[in-house]
Amino acid sequence: MHCELQPAGGLAAAEVAAALRALVPGGQSVRERVADIVAAVRAGGDEAVLAYTQRFDTAGAPPRPLRVEAAELSEAERRLDPGVRAGLELAIANVRRVAQAGLHEERTVAFGDGHEVVLREAAVERAAVYVPGGRAPYPSTVVMGVVTAAAAGVGEIAVCSPPGPDGEIDATVLGACALAGAHTVYRMGGAQAIAALAFGTASVRAVDVIVGPGNLFVQEAKQQVFGQVGIDGFAGPSDLVVIVTGEVDPEPVAQDLLAQAEHGEATIVVALSPDRELLERIGQRLAAAPDTGAVARLVAVDSPEQALAIAQAFAPEHLELIGAQAEALAPGATHAGCVFVGLAAATAFGDYVAGSNHILPTGGAARFASALTAGHFRRRFTEVRVGGAAHRLAEAGAAIARAEGFEWHARSMEARIRENGGR
Repeated sequence: MHCELQPAGGLAAAEVAAALRALVPGGQSVRERVADIVAAVRAGGDEAVLAYTQRFDTAGAPPRPLRVEAAELSEAERRLDPGVRAGLELAIANVRRVAQAGLHEERTVAFGDGHEVVLREAAVERAAVYVPGGRAPYPSTVVMGVVTAAAAGVGEIAVCSPPGPDGEIDATVLGACALAGAHTVYRMGGAQAIAALAFGTASVRAVDVIVGPGNLFVQEAKQQVFGQVGIDGFAGPSDLVVIVTGEVDPEPVAQDLLAQAEHGEATIVVALSPDRELLERIGQRLAAAPDTGAVARLVAVDSPEQALAIAQAFAPEHLELIGAQAEALAPGATHAGCVFVGLAAATAFGDYVAGSNHILPTGGAARFASALTAGHFRRRFTEVRVGGAAHRLAEAGAAIARAEGFEWHARSMEARIRENGGR
């Protein structure tokens, strides 16, 4: 695998991060093509989805019905490889435990005189998890999406995944759907699947939230239907930054970089260290590995603090901190989808069984976006009681309303003073 070692030199952290991001070209625009697909599905429903499925997924073979029957799911679960099943069960348990820990209790803010605001939460009624197909099956994405939605209290959880040329979804993905507790599974993928989930068809029930990774067509479709439904964000190519210091074995560090590089083209993996010799040893291991098409860079920095500043500016999907000095930086690592601390904490654990979610912000979005949590499937809203505080609030609120030119807003509040006996 090709990689380069370069010094950070006197460049500012933001300049280094921008140069690293520029190594991966932006995706081509598919906006117009996706808009055509979304419009066709909205108008044509099942017929349009099946036509696109035959065109894009089943290599021209007549597609099977969109909805997978319950008996097929049960059979797929029964046939799961024992080792895979055990791994999925551990992943489900750990992801559920972490997801449940993120739920918020109802809180009441009391102002006196019967005036209180209650902060409440409720789960959305229906949600869908998109599970990519293509190069490989992703049962782990089933776990990350379905288990988190279930922990959030979603009443109906759907999964959709593109069928292969044989018209079927991968058997391990189907088994994971049954094991994780998906209520409905659809044989469909691409922008047409997102459109069907957003607007509904004869076979596909419309949902409130759509989450999950996918190709550029899937992500563009999610953005185009946002507003009709909620989404988790735009999932672009994967990335990993490793900050490594001290007497660390370069082999596992190189393996972590190679593991992330398995995601292929447009993936970028970066190692930052003040130890140039360590970086060179890591580079030798990377150079001996097969090329996956991913971009790899080794950056020599002046200090661990400079490495963290670069990582913060880069805002990686995954950040590893390895070595005593690097691990000490953890409290300041705030711009990352997930932070892995210590030599034992390989990013791959987070992809499967650590309990953290692998549906993470990419492309630098970790500056403002979060990993998939139960919160993506819940709505926060308030419940207001005014009681005897109506007089005090009306006097203050009416003045503001009139300043904005809303006379009836003011009168609406002032009417409550009379209703409360002029108090």
